Amino acid sequence: MRRTLAIVGWMVVLLVGASSRAQEPERAPTAAERFEQLSPEQKEALRAKLREFKALPQEEQKRIRANLERLQRMSPEERERLRANLSDFNRLSPGERQLLRERFGEFQNLSQERKAELRKRMREYLRAHPERREQMRENLRRWRQLSPEQRQELRDRMRERRRR
Repeated sequence: MRRTLAIVGWMVVLLVGASSRAQEPERAPTAAERFEQLSPEQKEALRAKLREFKALPQEEQKRIRANLERLQRMSPEERERLRANLSDFNRLSPGERQLLRERFGEFQNLSQERKAELRKRMREYLRAHPERREQMRENLRRWRQLSPEQRQELRDRMRERRRR
């Protein structure tokens, strides 16, 4: 998984970065022209990544190709957002990255309704005033410190309040 992310990351950086440095405004340079613009070190790194890519199972290669095609269809703004997200991800510690991967896997296994609910809550959180967001983070910290019994008791009390 980590190797696959590294391969995709390199390909994204090289493809997006090279395509943003077009020589002529009328036409975008070809892949061969972009390759020739790379330094010898970048060329060798790309060749090594290509060898790694070819060593992957066919299904994994197809998945990566589909992701690259999707990347090429993105607008420049979407690509820049993706590049920023990848940069943020790479700044995380290995433990944080692993936790993020696990949480993403858990999210993928949720029902469509639950995913929609979580997305809605995240939008509300992001739209909230910074002081409100800090209060929400503090509530989450306190929630995580509660025992399962205390959490259930709190849920029960909240349900009771809503019924009134």
